[in-house]
Amino acid sequence: VCCRVSPKQKADVTELVRTKRHATTLAIGDGANDVGMILKAHIGVGISGHEGMQAVMASDYAFAQFRFLEKLLLVHGRWSYQRLSLTILYFFYKNVAFAVVSFWYGIHSGFSGVNFWDDYYQSVWNVVFTSLPILAVSLLDKDVTFQATLHQFPFLYRDVQSGKDFTASKFALWMADALWCSLVAYWVPVWTFSSGISTEDGLEDGKWLLSFSCFACIHVVCNMRLALITRTWTALTAGVTLLSLLSY
Repeated sequence: VCCRVSPKQKADVTELVRTKRHATTLAIGDGANDVGMILKAHIGVGISGHEGMQAVMASDYAFAQFRFLEKLLLVHGRWSYQRLSLTILYFFYKNVAFAVVSFWYGIHSGFSGVNFWDDYYQSVWNVVFTSLPILAVSLLDKDVTFQATLHQFPFLYRDVQSGKDFTASKFALWMADALWCSLVAYWVPVWTFSSGISTEDGLEDGKWLLSFSCFACIHVVCNMRLALITRTWTALTAGVTLLSLLSY
C-alpha cells in the first residue's frame, strides 16, 4: 500500500508490479496526477469528475463513478474476452477451410497451377459472405445474462482467469475442424460429379461447376458452424445469418 506518492512514483509502482510480478495491471484515476500510472498499466480507466478530463483522455475506458468498475470487470470484461476469443478462432477457421480447398484441388489436378476459385469468390469471401454473422456475434453474444454474471454467479469469472476460451488445444481443434470441413466440401462434390455432367449440347461443365459447388458447400458449412455455437440469438443475429446464406 502506497500513500501520498508523486505521479512518477505511481507510474513506477505500476511498472514494477507489471514487470516483476508478470501480472495484468489495471490503473484507475480521476486527475492529471494519475495519467502516468494509467499509461503504464495494461488497462487504464479514467473517472470523469471535478479534477478535469486528463485521466479520461489518457485512459482506455472512462466512466463517471468508481462503482462502475465492478461491471466493467465482471460483466463487460468477461463478455469481451469470450467474444474476442470466438472471433479470432472463427476467422482462422473460415479462412483455413476456404484456402485448403484449393490445396485439395492442387493435389487432384496434379499441381497444375490452375486457379480453382473465381476471383470474385476470393474478393468477397471475407467482405460479404462471412462478415456480417461474426460481426453480430462478436457484438451481441453472451452466455449468461447481465444480472446472473454479476450478482448470482461471480465464480464464472474464473473462466476468464484460467483463459480456457482461448488455448492452444482449442485452437488446434478449430484448425482440425477447418481441415475436415474443407476435405468434405471438396471431395464430396468431386465424387458426386465423377460420372460427368453434360449440358444439352453434349459439353461438360468441368472445373467451374465443381468450383461453384465447392464454394456453395464451404459457404454454408462456415455460416452454419457459427450458427451452431452462437449462444444468444437476436433478430439482428438471425437476420444477418439468413442474409449471408442467401447472398450467394
